[in-house]
Amino acid sequence: MSEHTEPDEVRTAPLPRLGWTSAMRTLGAGLVMGPPRYTRREMAERLGISSVSARKIWRSLGYSQVAEGERVFTESDAEAFETVLGLVDSGTLREATAESLARSVGQMTDRMVVWQIEALVEDRVAAGVADQDARREVIDMLPQLIAPLEKVMRTVYRRQLNNAVKRLTVNVQAGLDATERGRDGSEDDAPLPLARAVGFADMVAYTSMSRQMDERTLARMVQRFESKAAEIITAGGGWLVKTIGDEVMFNTETPEEGARIALSLADQINDDPVLPSARVALTWGRVLSRLGDIYGPTVNLAARLTALADPGTVLVDAMTATVLADDDRFVLVPQPPQLVRGFGEVRPSMLMASSNQALDLD
Repeated sequence: MSEHTEPDEVRTAPLPRLGWTSAMRTLGAGLVMGPPRYTRREMAERLGISSVSARKIWRSLGYSQVAEGERVFTESDAEAFETVLGLVDSGTLREATAESLARSVGQMTDRMVVWQIEALVEDRVAAGVADQDARREVIDMLPQLIAPLEKVMRTVYRRQLNNAVKRLTVNVQAGLDATERGRDGSEDDAPLPLARAVGFADMVAYTSMSRQMDERTLARMVQRFESKAAEIITAGGGWLVKTIGDEVMFNTETPEEGARIALSLADQINDDPVLPSARVALTWGRVLSRLGDIYGPTVNLAARLTALADPGTVLVDAMTATVLADDDRFVLVPQPPQLVRGFGEVRPSMLMASSNQALDLD
């Protein structure tokens, strides 16, 4: 592709009918928005930093390993790297923070594009196209999809950032007040900074079912589970931390939000004719948030309680039960004590709704 081709032209012009390898090479040249100009050493020189520092940046952004002397970096790459460096040079961010932000972009976009490619291939297969031909068709389709997807991603990124800013202020004091109820400061999670409700939901008998299903049926079931869970969590004011095959993890700013989400997950997944029932657990306490994930005893206990819950039910620990006890929307039914690895004897309660607490998913 000519060096003079503008990025927008690359994004919208259909690919010529070429061989498989040639088509991929043509598309790849357009995606990286320009011809390769720089080797690793030349890029470091362009940025005015050491090769070690330059390597930190592109690895943080998720760039693959580059052989010495291989000319792979484009002018657009250089501008992206300079943007990251500029945040540090201007004093806006510390170097470690800039690297962390870059890593968040690299890791999230890596997962996002894999998801999108898989969805596009699945779409063609569902239309009756053979798998290998479906992949070829996706390569042909991508030039027309890049600009629309980029536009959507920019809008959604800003919307999600706005939601995150709101979460910094809305319900924060209520959450901090709730996390002090029934506590004396000696708890294992006391030194951790953030008050959060942490929940897990996993599909019952997933392992045995997965052995009986073909690959596509299993994939559709997992996708349905993840989509339904994400919809419920978002509608309830929480956010999805991660998905792990048959399990989702979420958190909220307040225990009440977490309780409503947990109950809705158990009820709505249980009522879904395609999905098996879900076991759900919720704990309330303090956590450490790093790299888009959360850590601490509160998280570990929620994970342990999930395995103890009966299908279609929600378990909470004693501390969470104490916090929710005064809310007349919920009913807490004490359960027999359980020995939980890493926590000793735990006295869980089954969380139930005193009235309809179903979230409006419109």
